[in-house]
Amino acid sequence: MASISAPSVPVSQVGRAAHDLGLAGLLGGTLFGRLALHPAVTSISDPRERGEVVNAAWRRYGTVNVLALAAVTAGWAGARAAEARDRNLSDRERTLARWKDALVAAVLASGLVTAAEGMRFARMAPDGAVPLADGDHAMPDAPPAAARLKRRLNILGLVTVTAEAGLVAVNAALNQEGFRRPPSRRLKGLLGRRASGSR
Repeated sequence: MASISAPSVPVSQVGRAAHDLGLAGLLGGTLFGRLALHPAVTSISDPRERGEVVNAAWRRYGTVNVLALAAVTAGWAGARAAEARDRNLSDRERTLARWKDALVAAVLASGLVTAAEGMRFARMAPDGAVPLADGDHAMPDAPPAAARLKRRLNILGLVTVTAEAGLVAVNAALNQEGFRRPPSRRLKGLLGRRASGSR
């Protein structure tokens, strides 16, 4: 089976930058929406206008979320296919990389499901004007289906922000582990594993 050659340093740097920017966009957007936008819309007197504003904001940020999900997923998949392969990592790095595999999958899945459900929620009223008490809660007179979907979106939002925060933490731990392992030790470990594998 032909092995995949590691990408050049500039390509790896661009991939890592895109991955980190994507992660920042995902977690930053989720936190802003949940902690700033959602409470702030209570200053709007009309409950339907609150829904319109919340849905319009998330619809606009959806493009950022999609690009960020693609950058995080592609950046990590590219790294795992080359320099972050298990055989290139220490035992501790391998454990962290597997945690990161799971968290990237969780962020991707929760992000896509949340986006789909958010679009469905916005279509439950013209221009997304579902009556809201605030960004997180439907008004008592909102259609029952809309209220149920809003509750589901709140749970999905919690799952998403937890997965994103976990991914940031594991990413930081993995990067720190790499800094603690000098390049000479990394090369020695890689050559040792290749030598033992060729016997």
